[in-house]
Amino acid sequence: MSNNFVLITSFTVIGALFGLFGCDNDRNSDLICKNNPELCSDLHKDSWCRFEKGDLIRHRYALKQSSSPTGKQLYQQLVYLENYSKCIELAAGVQHKLNTDRTRDRERAFAVSTQTLSELQEFTRTNNEVHLAFYRWMRFNDQDSFAIVEDTYKQGVLTDNDIITQLAAYYVRVSPNDAKTLYLHLLATTEPAKIDPDWFLALASIYRQQQNAEKEYLLTRANLLMSDNHADEEKLLAIINGNKTLATELDKQALELISAVMSKQFTQSRSEILLK
Repeated sequence: MSNNFVLITSFTVIGALFGLFGCDNDRNSDLICKNNPELCSDLHKDSWCRFEKGDLIRHRYALKQSSSPTGKQLYQQLVYLENYSKCIELAAGVQHKLNTDRTRDRERAFAVSTQTLSELQEFTRTNNEVHLAFYRWMRFNDQDSFAIVEDTYKQGVLTDNDIITQLAAYYVRVSPNDAKTLYLHLLATTEPAKIDPDWFLALASIYRQQQNAEKEYLLTRANLLMSDNHADEEKLLAIINGNKTLATELDKQALELISAVMSKQFTQSRSEILLK
């Protein structure tokens, strides 16, 4: 097993909390590398992919504070490694005619990152923590891992919004009522700043399947009010057979829905009851 892999999976608790470094992310990364060179030695040295590189360095440092990384931490490390590897792969294709060392350095970093990613994927392959099961389901369509995610939901202990969102999207096709339950849960429990307008569109598609035109219109309008999306008003009105009086009432309900969600008053509100 490579030293680079060990660096991101087997740390002991040392040093101060990462938060003490402040909020200047680039300087944070530089300071982490200066004090912990083993966390950065396999990465490229120039300024390409600085966000992906910075995220990876900071998360490696966070892992270094844990004597036993959680499944969620390992999942996050997999994602940060993927993002870095994809970015540096593109950067490695940029050829420097004068400074060829930069090109070689990126090529080396890409080769090491893919090896490290493969090793971490293998290391977590039999770990049934829900975040790692979710990762295998998403990346490799592993059905045993999907069963773990689904069972966690059915036990009522699935709490991660990213996982819930993906499971809800899957259920739109195979179990619309479960999808509806999950999207309503997301609207009721998510912080306003993290509300995804696409949740309204997903709910609209469920009601379209169920031939409930009024709720389809209502939720499509809510999406438009919450996002930068634009719609052909004639086509939108056609959902409810051109009934402008009904459209006026549904537009008001869409505003009420958004207000309830954004004020964290969705639970037991008129809007939630209407959509159940």
